[in-house]
Amino acid sequence: MIETGAGRVLAIHIDNGLMRKNESTLVVKALKALGLDVKRVDCAYRFLNGKTWVHLEGCKNAQLSECLNTVVDPEQKRRIIGDVFMQIMSELLNDLDKDKFVLAQGTLAPDLIESGSKLSSSMADTIKTHHNDSPLAREFRNAGKIIEPLRTFYKDEVRELGRELSLPAELVNRHPFPGPGLGPRIICQLDLYPWYLENYNDFNNRLNLICSYHRLRTTQSQMLNSLEAQLTDAKREFLISLKDHPRIYPVLLPVRTVGVQGDGRTYSYAAAFSCETGAQVKWDVLSHLTKLVTMLCPNVNRCCFVFGDKIEGPVRDITPTLLNPGAISRLREADSAAMDMLRQHDALKLVSQMPVVLLPLHFDRASRHDPSTKHSIVLRPFVTSDFMTGSAAIPGKHIPEPVVNDIVAAVSGVLGISRVMYDLTDKPPGTTEWE
Repeated sequence: MIETGAGRVLAIHIDNGLMRKNESTLVVKALKALGLDVKRVDCAYRFLNGKTWVHLEGCKNAQLSECLNTVVDPEQKRRIIGDVFMQIMSELLNDLDKDKFVLAQGTLAPDLIESGSKLSSSMADTIKTHHNDSPLAREFRNAGKIIEPLRTFYKDEVRELGRELSLPAELVNRHPFPGPGLGPRIICQLDLYPWYLENYNDFNNRLNLICSYHRLRTTQSQMLNSLEAQLTDAKREFLISLKDHPRIYPVLLPVRTVGVQGDGRTYSYAAAFSCETGAQVKWDVLSHLTKLVTMLCPNVNRCCFVFGDKIEGPVRDITPTLLNPGAISRLREADSAAMDMLRQHDALKLVSQMPVVLLPLHFDRASRHDPSTKHSIVLRPFVTSDFMTGSAAIPGKHIPEPVVNDIVAAVSGVLGISRVMYDLTDKPPGTTEWE
């Protein structure tokens, strides 16, 4: 007789050490409430010290990567997390009766699309590797060791399916959380090089010119002439109208972020806007300015507003950051503070998702010679129906401004946080996650 129901399923939750605060406990509790047998496997040390095989430029054979807790490149981070996940699953399957068990994954259509899987398109470009479509996951799939009943579904369709199956509303309506956990939300960096381009100053000057066009348009310069050639009447009129907005101080941040521009992956600078303390910013104006900057300024695919006092001048140093327990703990506390405040205001339903991102930036030091030790936090509230495209949640339109202010205050109180920022970028050109 063939066994049916929950008895046919062994639910395995792998805690990779990159989960949200108390997330693993909540996952196990939710699965047990559905009547499933749940096995929790704590693998934080295994993941942070994990490696995978990579092909280096100029080398014929694959070589073993560095440990995850020493890696900076976002794609390599994702590949290590994905491959270590599959290695652990393989070991767990080996301990079971292989004739009775196969690996079931909740892979969705966006995972395959963004990973550049041939299952989604023969021409797909890799935007970011998902843990359930890493090279090792593809080997398992080709060997028939994985079943993925949801891989043609989008996230909104999965929610509808959950409702049809009468799953609890608190599970169905949860915000999506990436398989690699907080890993893609910690921007790792040790210094400004090797990607810190020589033309950083040119890009920063162009960004300043765009935001100060209303004051500088009567001057003569080659950069202004180049900008003028790209402006339509509507764009020119909008930039001139910035004279009626509190002065905007733009700065190119010395960090890069993953985006989608022209149907392909970009890995470009993020820009930040700030104003004088207490200035009454107009969020719809900043949102429109973000759209223009990502169109007009080369190598910028994302813009944020920085709460607090204005930030003047280029940012030329960073807080050395890797995926280590200190950085993970700092983001975990900031994320918990932000999400708790959303819940207190019953505002979770107002946004589709709100990634909280850790940046290696320490502003407001007494002197440039003081060491950069703190981090800054980016809030990324996002509104979408299908999670493939969408809009930044604009304060006062999608989410009440007092709620945003309370979130900022809560996150600012986390130990080691320098500034809080608000991502104003639609998708595209910015992906939902920063990496």
